[in-house]
Amino acid sequence: MSAAQPPSAAKKPSGLLRSSFIVSTMTMLSRVLGLARDVIFARVLGAEAGADAFFVAFKIPNFFRRLFAEGAFAQAFVPVLSEYRQNGSHAAVKDLLDRVAGCLGSVLLLVTVLAVVGAPVVTMVFAPGFIDQTEKFVLASEMIRITFPYLMLISLTGFAGAILNSYDRFAVPAVTPVLLNVSLICAALFAAPHFEQPVFALAWGVLAAGVVQLLFQLPFLKRIHLLPSPKIDWQDKGVKQILTLMVPALFGVSVSQINLLLDTVLASFLPTGSVSWLYYSDRLAELPLGVFGIAIATVILPSLSRLHAGESREHFSKTLDWALRMILLIALPSSVALIILAEPILFTLFQYGKTDAHTVLMSGLSLRAYALGLTAFMLIKVLAPGFYARQDMKTPVRIGIIAMAANMLLNLAFVLPLYFYFNIGHVGLALATSVSAYLNAGLLYRGLSKQKVFNPLAGWGQHWLRLVLACGAMATVLLLGLTQLSGWADWLWWQRGSALAVLVMAGLLAYVGALLLAGFRSRDLRANKG
Repeated sequence: MSAAQPPSAAKKPSGLLRSSFIVSTMTMLSRVLGLARDVIFARVLGAEAGADAFFVAFKIPNFFRRLFAEGAFAQAFVPVLSEYRQNGSHAAVKDLLDRVAGCLGSVLLLVTVLAVVGAPVVTMVFAPGFIDQTEKFVLASEMIRITFPYLMLISLTGFAGAILNSYDRFAVPAVTPVLLNVSLICAALFAAPHFEQPVFALAWGVLAAGVVQLLFQLPFLKRIHLLPSPKIDWQDKGVKQILTLMVPALFGVSVSQINLLLDTVLASFLPTGSVSWLYYSDRLAELPLGVFGIAIATVILPSLSRLHAGESREHFSKTLDWALRMILLIALPSSVALIILAEPILFTLFQYGKTDAHTVLMSGLSLRAYALGLTAFMLIKVLAPGFYARQDMKTPVRIGIIAMAANMLLNLAFVLPLYFYFNIGHVGLALATSVSAYLNAGLLYRGLSKQKVFNPLAGWGQHWLRLVLACGAMATVLLLGLTQLSGWADWLWWQRGSALAVLVMAGLLAYVGALLLAGFRSRDLRANKG
């Protein structure tokens, strides 16, 4: 049974749009549940010491998951898998998967055991500010022992998802994160009341979610006859190729995640609540990033890899052009809307139970700082696959190191004055992350252009003009609407929800209406002209 596929079988922009819609829809469901989860967290945890400790314990395996499973590993694995699929047989693909599963699983098991045994050391490394805060330090260390095995489970889930994505089964991996949110919601609502410290129920909910997510995907792998039978073979040619690509990719593709983790490390030194304020604002900034940015990146990587393997340079460039236009169509209005509606959104979602108005105001400031960089975060998700699909890891590594160094310097430049003069050091962390993201995106774009991998098609000037006019119209409507609404902190949940829904709908109508008046049509979503 041959798995070879001619270049023409790579998806055209119209096919990519359909796949992106599927992934976006599933991801939207997950993100909506994620917001519901965070609303419940805000009620149960607020921004107290237990909340800070849990968010650190949850963030650490999540960071490694994004770094390895969805980051470096996926970007190294998918192009190699596409090459095997393009040029080899089904048996060769299955043999590759068996050996990758064995090697990946053994490494993950070793890392998990070391982290569980050395949990206090992990806490000292990733939250050094907790060392002098005994309660936070002990809570974080104990919860890391519970949550860290999630890394192994979710990384194997990511491995399974990468296989399914490479065979254009996008829906299953996209819906899998829903199970994490369902698990955590159930843990918070039903298990937490039975724990002396409710926060531990959430830690166990993370672990349970990892088991469920992995088991969920296995039947779908079996259906396409690609359920791996793990074999450890470090000398396998495909495994070596993936490792060669993966090591530098650790830096190149995961810079934004490393920057966010650095924010957590530095925030642990700031006043209690800083980690939680950044968590709530980061979660909202990640909604459009996850629903649209990651969705488009997910569907274009396999397509770009097949186009590169088939030596179709023109269609490779056109696919990137389409992806960039789609990203900007979503990223710019999302950024503007989050900046304007920061407090109304946070009041509506989180200001209940243990979460007070001060937490909302502090989170609103960091949300605006993250929103400023949202466009750059989303552009990185599209530009990076342009390198990884061609198995070029050196360029993104160099760019990633530059961006990380800039982020560290910007942290010092922004955090210190904002902390000492205004007591809002956490805003400086978010702002530094956003600025370094623009540097990263700009260098990635320049690299693709200099290598003549990406040649923009005609019509970009018109596209930018439409976007600016539409965002301006939306901003005007939202600002006028806010002048008619006040007292968010004093309203009931249904009053807040109704007012926010009206504002969002009015802004969306203004944005879409202005786009249409400027000449944008549905055919612009489906294909590039040029």
